[in-house]
Amino acid sequence: MLETKENPVDQKVLEEMYAKGMHLGYSPTSRHPQMSKYLFGTRSGLEIFDLEKTVDCLSVAKEFVKKLGKEKKTMLFAGTKKEAMAFSEKAAVEIGMPYIRERWLGGTLTNFSEIKKRINHLIDLKKKMASGELDKYTKKEKSQTDKKIKKLDRYLGGMEGLERMPSVIIVVDPKHEKIGVDEAVCMGIPVVAIISSDCDPRDINYPVPANDSSSTSIEYFISEIVKAYKEGLAAAQEAATLSPQVAEKAAEIKN
Repeated sequence: MLETKENPVDQKVLEEMYAKGMHLGYSPTSRHPQMSKYLFGTRSGLEIFDLEKTVDCLSVAKEFVKKLGKEKKTMLFAGTKKEAMAFSEKAAVEIGMPYIRERWLGGTLTNFSEIKKRINHLIDLKKKMASGELDKYTKKEKSQTDKKIKKLDRYLGGMEGLERMPSVIIVVDPKHEKIGVDEAVCMGIPVVAIISSDCDPRDINYPVPANDSSSTSIEYFISEIVKAYKEGLAAAQEAATLSPQVAEKAAEIKN
């Protein structure tokens, strides 16, 4: 078993991360200076992440996400780069969270009230379409409305359940999601992100230094975040189940 300066690291975890290519960064010429502390060295022209540090960072991020799960807070998944789209959407749907798949619309956080109006408009149009309320319109009008629904759904469909500002955004490659990260920073919303060697980690509250372009690496990161949130939900459910029992025992002792 290998060990970091702070916590022991399971050798199997390191091997799994390595097998998924999480140790691979970009070329040294694209390295952001602030990422040097997370790097082990170079190999075949690529930066190599120190996976022990990656494990530590992921653990910190997971503890934060687990706390959000206990409090049943909302997480917004932002994975619009090609390699992340499917995993980000699947994870969000799995735990009932909103997601952005196609493109981050400017103002999603900084002008949330306006974005929410557009989301509500999409929901309303879908309901009218499903109920047959739009059947009274001409074929041309119905076609125009259908096109409008598809366009709105493409960019806002994943956020239909977003009733209020999220408590955190989960990001794959903050350099790719710069607009979203900038908005989160502006609004004081924490960011959890998998970041490669070309990213600036200073605006990321919970950076996880690893390969943010490999589908297997991205899938591992997102699955660990989902797992942590589920653990938080389970802990909250257990606490809720035990609360009546604790109250009953306290009453018995008092009497």
